[in-house]
This record gives sequence, structure tokens and C-alpha cells, in this order.
Amino acid sequence: MSKYRSISVFLLSLIALSIFSIFWAYPALARDRVFLDISLDFLGEYRFSNPNLDIPVGGLTAITYDRQRDRFYALSEDSQFAPSRFYTLKLTFNATGTEKIGIQKIDVESVTFLTDKDGKTYTQGTIDPEGIALSPQQTIFISDGTTPSIQEFDLTTGRLLTSLPIPDRYLPDAANGVERTKGVQDASAFASLTLNPTGTIPAIGEPIRLFTATKSALVQDREPPSSELGTKSRFLHYLIGYGPPVLIAEYLYLLDPHGIANELVELLALDQGGHFLSLEHSQERSGFNIQLFQMTTGGAIDTSRINSLKGSPRSIRSVKKKLLLDLKELDISLENLQGMALGPRLSDGTSSLLLVSNSEFAKEQATQFLLFRLNQPLRDIPQILKKTKTHM
Repeated sequence: MSKYRSISVFLLSLIALSIFSIFWAYPALARDRVFLDISLDFLGEYRFSNPNLDIPVGGLTAITYDRQRDRFYALSEDSQFAPSRFYTLKLTFNATGTEKIGIQKIDVESVTFLTDKDGKTYTQGTIDPEGIALSPQQTIFISDGTTPSIQEFDLTTGRLLTSLPIPDRYLPDAANGVERTKGVQDASAFASLTLNPTGTIPAIGEPIRLFTATKSALVQDREPPSSELGTKSRFLHYLIGYGPPVLIAEYLYLLDPHGIANELVELLALDQGGHFLSLEHSQERSGFNIQLFQMTTGGAIDTSRINSLKGSPRSIRSVKKKLLLDLKELDISLENLQGMALGPRLSDGTSSLLLVSNSEFAKEQATQFLLFRLNQPLRDIPQILKKTKTHM
């Protein structure tokens, strides 16, 4: 009996040790599950020369991919050289092997001017288009970087269809030199814009979720320059499709304190589980400082009923994020990168990620495209990417 008793004691000890090990490792495992298991491979850059068109090409602040047509729509913030507009681009990839995938050329096929409901183009400085997202209804949503607004336009004609409701706390309460007490700061409204369908495959009439965020803190959320709390952006989550569009949640997004006037310039939804890529951007004497993060809204506290986040208490949990790539590590000259989009599958079956820069039509700046391979387990790849065609 003593022999069997010894074996039983040994097995019980082994089980207890295993259970202890699981619980001891649980916090680390839980943290790992918060984020997707993704990584990036840099495949190369493409510097865009202005084609021989009547309308100059430049000032690109955002880009989105149309998988049905296999085309990209690139938004220009410029209204000086031509009315506010977006371009239809065709990208051709070259690939003789998985290690040689790159952009062979970019063709500008057409330009579409944005107009109001009466079909009139916007006069210079009227709008500041900075974010773009394509809906399953073949419309485009465009966010404004100066005036807090998000509007829906017809993809074919560029005509305004509707506007999303913006909470009062985002609207500036004073102008003409009077000190503001609330609302977005100057040129710090909505540069980022992304959406995803509520179902597995985009379909006409299907409700969609739209996401945007302020570039920087609202006036009422700003901390003193001496504060170590960081810049507080607000992340907005809209539901569109069941009646009028509605803001269903809002979260605190903390920007990293890098460079001068670090800003959140782009968001990109990765799935329906609250996982995103975020692009932060600042400028230093040595050039542009650009960082790409993976972020998740899981566990974040809804801040939509909090008028001011100044001196945020610890009870307000922000979105979680972790650095995916500091673009300085690419060891290339970086331009003013502001736009980001998931593209078609590459010839090796992986997903593509494209970043684009805003040249601002400056002679010393070019329009730069950066191409990446997005590596992630098959179970994490959204259905909207699984259905895209493969490019050789």
C-alpha cells in the first residue's frame, strides 16, 4: 500500500504543481491574448512622380482599398491647386518570389471632386478632408481634420449624401481670438477614419461600424505643459445602419510623448473584435518621427459621458496599445506619412499593408508609398481579406 500511496502523493503533487504553474503564468497569457499575433515585413518603397494630368496629384492624407474593383482611393487635402478631391489609383505589384514583392508602378486613373448636395465643388479652405473609408454601399466617408465632421459622399459622383452627428463637446465654443473652453484644438479634429462590417462579408444594406479619433486632446482635456500624463485623444465608435447613425461608445487614447506635437493621424480596423492599427506622427529637427501601434478597445472605459479628461483618474481605463514598428528602424528617408490601408493579398497569400505620405506639394517632399507584408495566423485574418484576389 505504501508503494501505491507514494505514487498517489507524487501524482497529486504533480497535478498541484501544474495548476500552480498555470495560474502563475495566467497574467502573461492573458496579456498575450489581448493583442493579435501579428508582425510586419517591409517590402519596399515607391516614390510617386506627378503624372501628366490637368489636375496636380499630391497632398495625400488618406487611402482606402476597393477590393471589388481592385483599386485604391487616395484623398487629397489640397484645395489650392484644385477643388477638394480624391484619386482612383491602380497599383501594379512585381513579384518573382516571396522575397521580391514590391510596387512596380502606380497609375492615376481618374480624379473625383467632392461636392455639396447641390453638386457644387467646395471653395478653397471650406473643408479639410483628411480621412477616408469605403463602405459596402459603395459610398465613401470622409472626416475633416479642422472642423469636427464626418460626411458620406457618393463614390461615383462625389456628391454629399449625409453627415454624422458630432457631440457638442467636440465643437469649439469660441473664435476670433477668444480663449476656448471646449472642442477640438486648431487643425486637430478627425484625421483618422476606418470602418468594418458587422458581418463576415461586406454586403449592401449591412450595418457598419465606423471609427475615428481626434488628432490630439480636446481643449477641455489638455494637460499643463509640465504634466507627465501625456496627450489624451478621444476614440469614437459609431454604428450606422439601424436607423440614424449613432455614437455608441468613446474611449481614451493616450499618445506617446515623442517629438513635437505628436498626433494620431490614422486608424485601421483589423477585425470585428476591437483590434486596430494606429499611426502616430510627429516632426523633429532630424525629420519625421512615425510609429505604428497595435491597439485594442477591450477593457477600455466608455468616456462619452465625461466632459473633461483633464487629470484623468486611474478608474478611466484607456485603450491598450503596443508598439508594432518604429519606422525609423527601416533605415530609409521618411516622408510625411499619414494614410494607411489594407490592400490585396500578395502572391505569397499574405495580406498587404500600404502607407502613403502627404507631400503638401512641397518641392523638397515626395509622395511616398511604403509596402508591408502583414503576417498573422489564419484564424485572425478577417473574411474581407480572405476574399480578396491574389496579385502576382
